[in-house]
Amino acid sequence: MDPLWLKLVHILGAVVLFGTGLGTAFQMWRAHRKGNVTAIAQTARSVVVADWIFTAPAVVVQPVTGLLLVRAAGHDLSAGWITVAIGLFFLAGLCWLPVVWLQYRMAAYAARAAADDRPLPPAYHHTARVWFWLGWPAFLSVLGIFYLMVFKPEI
Repeated sequence: MDPLWLKLVHILGAVVLFGTGLGTAFQMWRAHRKGNVTAIAQTARSVVVADWIFTAPAVVVQPVTGLLLVRAAGHDLSAGWITVAIGLFFLAGLCWLPVVWLQYRMAAYAARAAADDRPLPPAYHHTARVWFWLGWPAFLSVLGIFYLMVFKPEI
């Protein structure tokens, strides 16, 4: 594949990964802040679907196109900026995998509470806090990867 096409696919994958992550996090946070149990359940279900439709494929595309671009550009895979970017990618993934599971739990807690016309249980709130705090290292890791990809600093 032509390196420009690889670069385009890589950039689009990054945009989808970052945009979906930021968009779904914002939607979950907004639903949670409003406190409407039914809306939380619906939003959490939609966020899980978005993660599987958009985020998961982008997570696969990024390392494949990234490695192909490294090879096409003649970069050394052990270059500091590439090594750090790969590490940040794995850190983001280590945060994202439990976040998806937590979103399933949040959706289930909210759906059960909505069906029973009850408030959200304490377990939901604990899960939401863990979800929120896991999002930060993933978000900051992706920002760090963007920085490294653009500036390619000597590390």
